[in-house]
Amino acid sequence: MRTHTRITRTVVLVTASLLGAAGCAGHDSGGDTAAAPRAVKPVAGCGAGSWTDPADLAPDRKAARCDKGAPAAQPLAKKRKITVATGTLSAEYVAPLQVAVAKGEFAKEGLDVELKVLPTPDALPLLAKGDVDAQWAAPEAAVMNGINGGFDIKWVAGNFSPDPTSKSGLWVRLKDGESADHVEMAGRKLGTMIGKGSVIAYPMDTSLKKHGGGLDRISFQQLGSADVLTALQNGGVDSAWLLDPIWRKVDGDEKYAFLGGQPVGEPLGGLLFGPTLLKEDPDAGVAFLRAYIRTVNTYFAGDYKSDPGFVTELAKLLKTDEATLRSTPSMRMDWEIRKGTTDRLQEAYADSGVSKGTPVAEAKAVDRAMYSEAVGHKL
Repeated sequence: MRTHTRITRTVVLVTASLLGAAGCAGHDSGGDTAAAPRAVKPVAGCGAGSWTDPADLAPDRKAARCDKGAPAAQPLAKKRKITVATGTLSAEYVAPLQVAVAKGEFAKEGLDVELKVLPTPDALPLLAKGDVDAQWAAPEAAVMNGINGGFDIKWVAGNFSPDPTSKSGLWVRLKDGESADHVEMAGRKLGTMIGKGSVIAYPMDTSLKKHGGGLDRISFQQLGSADVLTALQNGGVDSAWLLDPIWRKVDGDEKYAFLGGQPVGEPLGGLLFGPTLLKEDPDAGVAFLRAYIRTVNTYFAGDYKSDPGFVTELAKLLKTDEATLRSTPSMRMDWEIRKGTTDRLQEAYADSGVSKGTPVAEAKAVDRAMYSEAVGHKL
């Protein structure tokens, strides 16, 4: 109960900070991305495969793709500096941003992009006020509560979904007589570095409910990234959410079972834009997304880890061990946002007690118009 109270209090404090920031910003929070509809023109190299039906949640859905090098840059008339907050620069899901900076893809658009490491609770108020332009994060509970309070933050692009062979997710230490197909999760203690207000609450809740649990029927113990696996192995917790590549340490050990992870084909995070790119300078917002999408199409279109030279380059950019990077399958980099994801996230937040009030409608939290324009698709 003490952990639950601490997590809930954190979300409430972050939300209060965001609402105060929104009041100071004084931006109109309603309506579309721009004051008037923007012209959308066909884009060379971005055909029918550059857009998929948002309602398609099939695990084998092919992620949207343009040709290599597309969409081509359309430099802004005046150079623009953009600050992007991110919780880390070493995680693999941040790699497209790192590569876009290193390869000059943002520069081709006339953008001077700075990636600034900031914890999510610190970055969100700055995004709401326009002190940072974008955030590489996710529509977490604090974000949704803030949007419900009336300020301009929208989820404008996805990041990735896991490879079908990945086992990043919920692992449990089996008791006598249990198997991966029959585990009773109610009443167990789960170790995680991610709180109940994170987007991981959604797939975690789904996996738990398949085994008689649920976020409201287990206890949480938040641990440091280096302590989660140790606690699972020494009995400090009964189960744990293990990220890449940590799950490799227990994979194949009959004492443990993998119960499920992030849905295949459904990104749960990516780019959040604040008022500066949503309304004050949407040209720069589209240019940013164009460079991001071009980077995915050029460097991350498929199994990017099959290229030894590129893996070496990535390891240096991410400041991580090359062997560790190779130990897990390539992520499915995906700039699109699925229909209903924010609804499912909010159901999990409500189940865990960190989201109160009326759920935020998808139209208030998600904007697909900018990445649609970048690939030449008319909504």
